[in-house]
Amino acid sequence: MNKYLFFGFIFLFYACDDGELQIETLDFDAATIQNCEVIEAGSANVLFKLNTTEALILELSAAVLKNEISDGPVAHLVTASGATKVTYRTFSDNISNSYFCSDVPLTSPTVVEEIIAEAGSVFITTTVKADSLTYEHEIQLSGISLITSKDTRITDLSINNFGTVITSLPE
Repeated sequence: MNKYLFFGFIFLFYACDDGELQIETLDFDAATIQNCEVIEAGSANVLFKLNTTEALILELSAAVLKNEISDGPVAHLVTASGATKVTYRTFSDNISNSYFCSDVPLTSPTVVEEIIAEAGSVFITTTVKADSLTYEHEIQLSGISLITSKDTRITDLSINNFGTVITSLPE
C-alpha cells in the first residue's frame, strides 16, 4: 500500500509541474514612437519604440494610414503573415534608432530573440489639424498575442497607447 501511495505522490508532483511558466509583460509606456522615413498616408510605414535592449516594431500596410478623418477608432487586424505586423525583439546590448535607420546594416547589437505577434488589433483614430493640411493619427494596440520560442504565450493588453504620428497632404 505504501508503494502505491509513494507512486501516487510522485505522479501528483509531476502532474502539477507548471512547466516553468513565466508571465512576461512588455513595458514601452515611457518610450517614444520613432521612425526612419517621412510618414506618408497611403504608403507602408515602419514605426518602432525602443526600451534599452528591447524593440517593439509596428509595420503598417499601405491601406492603414489615410488622410481622412475617422469616426472613432478604425480597427486593423495584426497577424504573423499579414501586411500589418507587430514584432518584439530583444538584443544583446542597448539599441538605438541607428540600428533601424542605418543605410548599412549594423552587425551589433545582435538580435537575441524575435517574436512576431500571432494576433491582435491596431486601432487608429485620425483627426485633422486646424490648417486642414495636416492629419494626426493616434495609434493604439489591443490584444497583442506573442508566442516565444519556448511556447510561452505573452498576451499583453497594457500596450494600449503606441503613439501619435502626423501626415500631410501632398503639396
